[in-house]
Parts: sequence; C-alpha cells; structure tokens
Amino acid sequence: MNEMIRRKLIKTERPPRSIEQWYERAVNLDKHWIESRRKEKRLRRRREIGALAQKLNVPANTGEAQGQ
Repeated sequence: MNEMIRRKLIKTERPPRSIEQWYERAVNLDKHWIESRRKEKRLRRRREIGALAQKLNVPANTGEAQGQ
C-alpha cells in the first residue's frame, strides 16, 4: 500500500471499524491519488507542449512575414 495512503488512513478522525470499511477507504484514497497523478501528468504535458509550440511558432511567423 502506498505510504501516503497508509498515513491518511491512520490519521482519519474516525478510523474504520471493519475490514470492509478499511478496504473501502483505501480504495477511495487510491482512486483519488491515481486521478491526481493523471491530472498532474496532463498539466505537465500541456505546459511542455505549449512551451514547444511557442518556440516553434516564433521562427515560422517571422519567416512568413519576411517572405511576403
């Protein structure tokens, strides 16, 4: 189990009383963690693509203006 998820389970105000409750809480935290990682990767890719697009568009725009 992920260390962060384990710490969050232990620090909850009302700890789960049954195995099913522990499992449900762990699965829920895991789903949120996975979704958070996906969003983080998507945002990182957008930033990288945006920076790359800006670098690629500058010479293309100046070249078009000079060619006309």
